[in-house]
Amino acid sequence: MSSIITNTSATVALQTLRKAGADLTGTQQRLSTGLRVEQAADNAAYWSIATTMRSDNTALSAASDALGLGAAMVDTAYSGMSQAIDVMSDIKAKFVAATESGVDKVKVNDELTQLKHQLRSIAVSASFSGQNWLYMNSDEDNVDRSIAAGFTRDEDGGVAVQTISYELNSLWDTPDVSFLIDDESGDSGIITNSAFADRLGTTSDWVLFNGARHQSHREMALSADTTDAEIQEMLLVAEAMTSKMVQVGSRLGSLSSRISMQADFAADLQDALSSGVGRLVDADMEQESSKLTAKQTQQQLAIQSLSIANSSPRSLLSLFGQ
Repeated sequence: MSSIITNTSATVALQTLRKAGADLTGTQQRLSTGLRVEQAADNAAYWSIATTMRSDNTALSAASDALGLGAAMVDTAYSGMSQAIDVMSDIKAKFVAATESGVDKVKVNDELTQLKHQLRSIAVSASFSGQNWLYMNSDEDNVDRSIAAGFTRDEDGGVAVQTISYELNSLWDTPDVSFLIDDESGDSGIITNSAFADRLGTTSDWVLFNGARHQSHREMALSADTTDAEIQEMLLVAEAMTSKMVQVGSRLGSLSSRISMQADFAADLQDALSSGVGRLVDADMEQESSKLTAKQTQQQLAIQSLSIANSSPRSLLSLFGQ
């Protein structure tokens, strides 16, 4: 039955045109954004997972930045300790030279004094971003160091920040010290601590030099009256201090290596998270491109169908002799 009031063909053609237009718009949107899941309405589950993973990736990126900062701190401390070990080698050489007959011990002591100043300069200068791992100026400095190393989320959705710790007083033998110089009490600094001399059973509580606010120990210094036995004790204590400095340097080097490996892992993990998000929400550009031509064709056909359907009522006029 034909009707001039209700044009069923035009209604169907219009519905088809609307659907083709909506499909074409969706395809164009996916092509322009590169995403097949751009908002929760597209796929609520995938959108939720992708949003969470993007947030985790941002936090992991911040942890990677913190690792870079931590690596710089450790490298600064390691470089300072390495330089200090070289200076200590020169100091031991001066003690050996002072035992030779005819050597002016006072002049050798002048050289020792300059080397001591160099050690202090190294310790005070080994600072990065306000942190110094070799120089203790107050009790507030004597705290373990912590470096953010990663970001994790468990199966229940709980989040946690992973850290790498550097415990200042956890070396393999006594005295447990990691600072090079302690100006507060002297006890936390390798070259300001008399425990090395005490452990060796020397006649004096030798230190290379006292801390700025602690002057109770006998400093290693040479004079015309210094005996060979005293020089030998100084040499033994200096060697013990150097061994401790090597331990600290080795520990800093191991920490630097661990931070480097963690940074590489964090970078790989970021790539994996980004790839995982892409698999969930990225559009298949080849597929969408092929769809675009088809949808455009469907839209043109729907327009032609609607045009034909709209012309049908006019053909009814011929029945009335028009």
